[in-house]
Amino acid sequence: MSAEVKKEIQLEIAHVLFIDIVGYSKLSINKQQAAVDELNEIVKASGEFQKADAAGRLIKIPTGDGMALVFYTSPEAPAQCAIEISRAVKGHPRLQLRMGIHSGPVSGVIDVNGHANLAGAGLNIAQRVMDCGDAGHILLSKHVAEDLEEYEQWRPLLHDLGVCEVKHGMRVAIENLYADQVGNPQLPKKLQALKKHSARVRWVTMTGALLALAAIIAVFVFFLRRPAHPTLSALEKSIAVLPFENLSDDKQNAYFADGVQDEILTNLARVADLKVISRTSVMQYKASAQRNLRDIAKTLGVSHVVEGSVQRSGGRVHVSAQLIDATTDMHLWGESYDRELADVFAIENELAEQIVSQLKSKLSPQEKAAIEQKPTADLVAHDLYIRAKTLIASSALSTPQSESLFEAVRLLNQAVERDPAFALAYYQLAEAHDLLYLQGIDHTAARLAVADGAIQSLARLRPNSGEAHLALAKHLYWCYHDYDRAREELTLAQKSLPNDPLPFQLAGYIDRRQGRWPESIKNLERAIELDPQNSAFLEQIARSYECLRRYADAERVLDRALALAPKDAAMRASRAEIELHWHADARPLMSTIEAIIAKDSRQAKNIAEFWLQVSLCERDFDGAVRALAALPIDGCHQETILFPRVWCEGVVAQMRGDTAAARAAFISVRNEIAKLVREQPAYAEALCALGMADAALGHKEDAIREGRRAVELLPVTKDSIIGPLLVQDLALIYAWTGEKDLALEQLSVAARIPGYLSYGQLRLHPYWDPLRGDPRFEKIVASLAPK
Repeated sequence: MSAEVKKEIQLEIAHVLFIDIVGYSKLSINKQQAAVDELNEIVKASGEFQKADAAGRLIKIPTGDGMALVFYTSPEAPAQCAIEISRAVKGHPRLQLRMGIHSGPVSGVIDVNGHANLAGAGLNIAQRVMDCGDAGHILLSKHVAEDLEEYEQWRPLLHDLGVCEVKHGMRVAIENLYADQVGNPQLPKKLQALKKHSARVRWVTMTGALLALAAIIAVFVFFLRRPAHPTLSALEKSIAVLPFENLSDDKQNAYFADGVQDEILTNLARVADLKVISRTSVMQYKASAQRNLRDIAKTLGVSHVVEGSVQRSGGRVHVSAQLIDATTDMHLWGESYDRELADVFAIENELAEQIVSQLKSKLSPQEKAAIEQKPTADLVAHDLYIRAKTLIASSALSTPQSESLFEAVRLLNQAVERDPAFALAYYQLAEAHDLLYLQGIDHTAARLAVADGAIQSLARLRPNSGEAHLALAKHLYWCYHDYDRAREELTLAQKSLPNDPLPFQLAGYIDRRQGRWPESIKNLERAIELDPQNSAFLEQIARSYECLRRYADAERVLDRALALAPKDAAMRASRAEIELHWHADARPLMSTIEAIIAKDSRQAKNIAEFWLQVSLCERDFDGAVRALAALPIDGCHQETILFPRVWCEGVVAQMRGDTAAARAAFISVRNEIAKLVREQPAYAEALCALGMADAALGHKEDAIREGRRAVELLPVTKDSIIGPLLVQDLALIYAWTGEKDLALEQLSVAARIPGYLSYGQLRLHPYWDPLRGDPRFEKIVASLAPK
């Protein structure tokens, strides 16, 4: 491939198999050609090659002494193809091959000869991986091996080789793929040489090391003979702080009881030597009349639980707490406090330190100082803070979401007005503002400015705290797409917030935005370890699998989520929607929606968007009107891009043939979004929505310019979630404005990269009607069909 490039066309994630003929340069010219022809015949006979080629999901690149096969299907495709080639080449003893596999970004380029070609890290690293091997080897990058390890059938074939140093001093972690009749089980010569060098180095230092070891053993034996104090294992140092019972006569004091439990949990979570379950998971046991502590501990993966009660009367407070070994139901420790109300924070600190002591955990000076730092001296401000924190935590489940967030902002503003030094209130205030901006509810410079202000106040009050770093990480990621700086802040936050699942959650989301899908799933699974009852994490993993079009995995994960939240109407609809995307079957989703509404009509607002989309796919326009009536005022989503509610009104009117009503709605949309774009010309999602409105109104040139600009502002390389949606919507803009060739070109790109575009959408949704009947469109649809 040419290294000189005039113009980059498009960047996509591909799965690359690099194949090299070993000893090619030593062959005569005639034998070289014969070897290449022989290789071509073997490769073309591969079933995996033929399947990907027939689906239009494969690009073949000759490299002179071999070839590169670029698959746009899954990480399994190049591995399966390599196995088939390895088996077939056994019948061609003169042909010696080595192969390397890697998944990564690949871009189309135009070389100096004006020919289309490919380049990128995906190809380069696949070649470097291959270069580590000898004849017969099938080597994989660690990245690909981790993807394959998710499938049980691949695990016995994968063998870790460690790190191989390749060109320019680059080090690549690799694994060897082999079985009885496939691959080469021998250690590659490059790694054998490294092993011998390492052995010589070890031998030189061994004598000194043995002498040192003898001294260490002597000391160790001495201490073994001394009586030892009992210590607890990491598992035994795990704990869940369950919601405290409110015993006050005034039930309005429930928030006060929640606040006591929350502060104790927060204090314990600062201790790195403990595993502490997050608030979201333990709050699910608030309404439990009778608690089976052993079952709760097993569900949460801990060995200890804390229970307690709070009674507030006049100016005094009574707090009781007990620590229980849930594996034996044994009461380990308990304490009661009856003090002035102003002493409540001191009680919380003492309780936390007592529990740490009972679990024989290490408490660093920094952790002790953080625990003893009062959040505020104003109990009214703290009550406002706890109420707002609860609203923010549950806002994703609220319909409309904006009401909860705006109310949280109001409460927190009151809290910081009462106590301007209330750092944690600024932390929650920054999150509420960021969410309003991120969700498109109030994506304005003014909202961004108040979020900036809250973070600056937090950083001023607690400059090196975990909360300050975590708030800044969220802000940089959500509002500025500054992934690298956000990661740096997350690393700093984790040092003082070791039990907070949010850094892992945010790292998973950033990984996903950067197209690092396996890493994203691993980080979200780490978050689940700290917050095992949080079904939202599982839902996000499922959405990742949807983008990868691994629908069976998405269903499996959503089943796990539903086991935690069986009454979650939106989750039930999301699980049923998989069949629409995967098999173009709308019936499971429609029947699920009907069942939910029949049982509780109030749930209609929580599943209105599912209802609207499936009604459009079924061409049930009366059903679409009913869904529209239940749609919240916040707006309607085109996947994750928020459109004004009137957009959906226009779509339904257009599908029903009411062109006058549709046009009036689209004009309203255009006017609303145009104002936003004038204020924020670099807001890609708004430009996309404006382009869609202009396309619907027949403003062809404006629509195309706006759609293209949106893709330029937020390409797939910068955002692997929104980027593909913008490409998909640009295809719609082209289709609606009569540019069928350009529409199909963009749609072909969207179908080859991870994203929400699905077989079911293309088969059923009226959006794509302008392209139906074109053989090129039908080929793209077929490429996404279930295999």
